[in-house]
Amino acid sequence: MATIRQLLDSKGHEVFSLGPDASVFDAIEMMATRGVGALLVLEHSRIVGIISERDYARKVVLRGRVSKSTWVGDIMTSPVITSPSHLTVEEAMAVMTERRIRHLPVVDDGRLLGVVSVGDLVKSIIAEQQFVISQLQNYIHS
Repeated sequence: MATIRQLLDSKGHEVFSLGPDASVFDAIEMMATRGVGALLVLEHSRIVGIISERDYARKVVLRGRVSKSTWVGDIMTSPVITSPSHLTVEEAMAVMTERRIRHLPVVDDGRLLGVVSVGDLVKSIIAEQQFVISQLQNYIHS
């Protein structure tokens, strides 16, 4: 089973982030532009929170707040659950399932390496299963 580091090496280490003083409107606009469902909230290069589409729906829309005058710091999820890069994809999936999260920042020795999503993990698991199936079919047909 692949590790989270291997997954990041293949998918990329790019992280999209903003500060806690940004408006929620700016955060949603960035998510839409970048095609992501969550952004890290950084302050002086330190993770202080994460804001997701779920946060927006539950803490802005359902409460009748206005996204242009609501700050990311007011609705972000904090503290943020992170993962070391040595976890396997399967272990990371277990963490995300147990903690009911969809995005997992990867941090080693205080250094942010990237973020993986449930979709990234599912894609990796499917690719590995397809490889095993292919190998078994080759073995059977040999």
